[in-house]
Amino acid sequence: MNEPKGQELIDRYKENYSIPADAPITEEMILRHWELEKELTGRLLNSQSDNRLEIFETCYSRLYSELKWLNEFVHEGASIATKEKEYQKWLELIGPPFSQRVYEVGSGKAELISYIARHGYSCTATEITAERGKKYSSSDVSWKSSDGVHLGRYEQQESCDVVISDQVIEHIHPEDTLDHFCGVYGILKPRGRYIFRVPHRFTGPHDISRVFNCEKALGMHLREMTFQEIRTLSKTAGFTDVGVVLIDSRRKIRRLFSRGGNVSRPIYLDIVTLIEQTIGCVPRSKLQRLAIRTATYLGIFPGIFVVARK
Repeated sequence: MNEPKGQELIDRYKENYSIPADAPITEEMILRHWELEKELTGRLLNSQSDNRLEIFETCYSRLYSELKWLNEFVHEGASIATKEKEYQKWLELIGPPFSQRVYEVGSGKAELISYIARHGYSCTATEITAERGKKYSSSDVSWKSSDGVHLGRYEQQESCDVVISDQVIEHIHPEDTLDHFCGVYGILKPRGRYIFRVPHRFTGPHDISRVFNCEKALGMHLREMTFQEIRTLSKTAGFTDVGVVLIDSRRKIRRLFSRGGNVSRPIYLDIVTLIEQTIGCVPRSKLQRLAIRTATYLGIFPGIFVVARK
C-alpha cells in the first residue's frame, strides 16, 4: 500500500470529504483522524447486542467532538446550487407533499431533511449522537434520538409514508443490517417507501481508507454492499418491490428501463446483479478494474440508490 503524504494526502482528504480547498486542514489532523477512526471501528465491530447502542453513541460522539473540523468542513466544498440539485432528486422520488410524513435515519447536520421540510413535508430527523443533529436542524424539523436500527422503539408502527437515509446503512453493525431494514418496514405505512443511498463496494472503499489507498474499508464504513445484498436484505425484511434510481444513469439506460419517472423496472435490478456476479468472478486485476470503470461510466455503479416499497 503506497500511502500518500504531505500536500498529496491533504488534497486527497479534501476531495474525499468535499472539504473546501482553502480549509485549514493539516497532515497531522488527517493522521489523527485515521488513527482514531481505526480505533473506534475496532470498538464498534467488537460490540455486542446488549451494549451496542452505548458503544456506538460513545464512539460517534468522540469522533465528532475530537475532530471538530468534520462538522465544520465536510461537504462544505460543494456549492449551494450543487447541493440543491442533489436534494431535488430526493423530492422527485418522494413526490408531492399531500401531508406525507418523512422520517430520516442518520440525519447528520440535517441539511437534506431540512430542505425537504421547507417544501411542505412533515419531517422527523434522527441521530445517534448529540454531537450532530438537532443543533444544526431547522425549526421546520422535529428531532428524535435513535439507534438507527430498532426504529419501532422510537416510532409508532405504520406511522410514516416515507423513510429516507443517505450514506448511513454502511455505518450500521453488520449483525444489525437486517434488523435495520425490518425496523424501517415496521414504521412504514402500507405501500410506504424506503428511499436510500449507499456507496457501492466495487468502487470503494469510500471511507477514510480511500484516502490512504486501501483496498477495502478499514474505517467506520462497517459494511459497504452490492445491489445483490441490498435486494436480499430488502426482500427478507418484507419489501415487495425494489427499484433502482436511474437519475445518474445514461439517457439510453433510463429510456430502456424506467417504469416511469426515475425508478427502474424490476428487470434492471436483475441485469445489474448479474453484472455484479460476473465482475465478482474476475480476480482482482486490471481487467476487473476496467470492468468496474466501464460500469461506472454507464451509470451502473455510481452508488446504490434504491426505492423499496412495502
